[in-house]
Amino acid sequence: MDTQVSVLLPIIVLLPLLGGLWNGLFGSRTSRQTVYVVGSLTVLTSFVLSAMVFWHLRLAVNVNPDAAFRYELYHWIAAGSYSFDMAFLADPLSAIMLLVVTGVGFLVHLYSTAYMNDDPGYARYFAYLNLFVFSMLTLVLGKNLAMLFIGWEGVGACSYLLIGFWFKDMDKAEAGQKAFVVNRIGDIGFVVAIFLLLAFANGSVDYDSLRAHFSDSRHVLDDPNTITAICLLLFVGACGKSAQIPLYVWLPDAMAGPTPVSALIHAATMVTAGVYMIARLNFLFVLSPHAMTVVMIVGAITAVMAASIGLVQNDIKKVLAYSTVSQLGYMFIAVGAGAFAAGVFHLFTHAFFKACLFLGAGAVIHGLHHEQDIRKMGGLHAKMPVVRWTFLLSCIAIAGLPPLAGFFSKDAILAETVALKPDVERLEKYYEHGFERRAQYLAFAEKKDGEAPDEKAIAAKTKEIKEKYVASVEKLAPLRKVAFGLGLLAALMTAFYMFRLYFMTFHGQYRGDHHTWDHAHDAPWQMGLPLMILAGLAVVSGWLGMPFGGGKFNLWDKWLEPVLARSHDLVEGHLTPAVEYGLMGLSVLVAATGVGLAWSWYGKGPSTQAAGLATSLKPVHNALLGKYYIDELYDTIVIRPLRAVSQFLFHLVDRALIDLLAVRGPGYALLGVSQLGSLLQDGNVQVYLLGMVAGLAMLAWYLI
Repeated sequence: MDTQVSVLLPIIVLLPLLGGLWNGLFGSRTSRQTVYVVGSLTVLTSFVLSAMVFWHLRLAVNVNPDAAFRYELYHWIAAGSYSFDMAFLADPLSAIMLLVVTGVGFLVHLYSTAYMNDDPGYARYFAYLNLFVFSMLTLVLGKNLAMLFIGWEGVGACSYLLIGFWFKDMDKAEAGQKAFVVNRIGDIGFVVAIFLLLAFANGSVDYDSLRAHFSDSRHVLDDPNTITAICLLLFVGACGKSAQIPLYVWLPDAMAGPTPVSALIHAATMVTAGVYMIARLNFLFVLSPHAMTVVMIVGAITAVMAASIGLVQNDIKKVLAYSTVSQLGYMFIAVGAGAFAAGVFHLFTHAFFKACLFLGAGAVIHGLHHEQDIRKMGGLHAKMPVVRWTFLLSCIAIAGLPPLAGFFSKDAILAETVALKPDVERLEKYYEHGFERRAQYLAFAEKKDGEAPDEKAIAAKTKEIKEKYVASVEKLAPLRKVAFGLGLLAALMTAFYMFRLYFMTFHGQYRGDHHTWDHAHDAPWQMGLPLMILAGLAVVSGWLGMPFGGGKFNLWDKWLEPVLARSHDLVEGHLTPAVEYGLMGLSVLVAATGVGLAWSWYGKGPSTQAAGLATSLKPVHNALLGKYYIDELYDTIVIRPLRAVSQFLFHLVDRALIDLLAVRGPGYALLGVSQLGSLLQDGNVQVYLLGMVAGLAMLAWYLI
């Protein structure tokens, strides 16, 4: 049975690829209905097969907690000690991602059949969408980092194509280019990290092999600084793909693409790839508390910064874009704190309510004939009841109000950020050989030539190094409280700006053009059905991780336990029920406060209180509207200097040296010689005869 189930893995991946190739090659020659059916049916079939894999894995895990399905397609690369296999792995973590990618992917395809119905590039759109699903499935099902990186680059390329889908609009084309370039910056760190892992892990980046190698420092690497460097380089890649400071600037501009693209790529799947990668390599990251603290703090700062920008945005999609950046920051707080299960849990619940919000925004834009400014909306609950209720449920979920999904996943992150801490004793034991080796190196370096240090000197040096390391880890503890505080602040702002968005869109009086109001309409069934399904999941998906009963009802943590077993060995801590319920109450109070403020200022449309506050805090308001002027800063210190240098090198090196001297120079020289020769070829036969006679005379003189 295991073999039969494993065979499904490559089929799940290849079906969307086949759909993408069909629509890309033949879609423009077939009917719209054929394109829709091929694009949607391939992803739906992958979802059904993914559900079968999940079900069989669930049965297998009940018998063996370490059960997983593996399938090796072929031996891809073998060069010396380095080897890569085109292989797939379905374990509890990748099985969850399978359901999210294919499930949300199919709903977005169904939604797109109505949203993109009048677009002349519908075949190209569905081809790109299928190729994206194929790339994302390769990323989550790959059995090694090489496969993950193929999918990683694939989703980046598809994101570029879909963001710049309407490429005749220069702003949209530049947004796609921006996303592509920023992601390449992050990918540099990712690639270097893979090379370092190849060097230290016997030429393999297979997950099973890496887990085995890093289980014992004597077999692989016993230097905490090198492991920290590898983890930080991996995090650089995650910052690019998952839009964290300082590489977050591409995601808000990515809203230039069709709205269903935002729901699938920039809310539910691609942008979570960095979180998935860190969770997948949890056994490596837990070895570096310093790197994990960087991940946690960067995530916390990103969560607050993006949420603050979202407070004042007026484009319905831009509000959701900054909300996505902020929620991704929450996920990084979790994985940085060692709460990998909580981080993936929020990834899971966020996929549903944020996809629902983006698709709901798309339905509003579609119903209002491409109007996106929420200042020109209002009162739409009467025109769009389905969109309104699904949007409201998703807003409650993302705000963290019980009993919807976001309440449970956000509460888990905040609670475990406070509760967990590195197990210093086990880390000290893990690096014991590394400390001793470092001490030997330093002891020998301090001695004069020909002298060998005694064992006591080495032991003293080892103790000194060990104590410094332990002290450096213990100094990181207060930063968890900082992350917790920033997380609470982000939660307050999230509840406020999401309900500000909801009230300004659906409550109060309509503030836009009356012709648009007369033709406004609710979502058709192809758009309404995905909204209702996603809203339902936004309600119930959080129940998988209920913290009550001492974890007895927390099916989520139990499911991911085998994948995260190594992290539990090196990260410890728990909360008493009283403290946990207290934090839960605090979380609800914060969310309710944000909703209450939004209601008082925007419940019946923009109020004078809100306008007065914006006026009294005009410098702050302008800074938030200007997104802290980060894009302008990058343009000044990075983009313009690079363009100036590029133009200088273009004129000096390309045109003056390469073009003139190497390419055109020889041509000009030959042309000059030929011009000299042409002076003698004037067509006068008498001159030619005179030349021949003169030449023969000279030859005769030479011979005589």
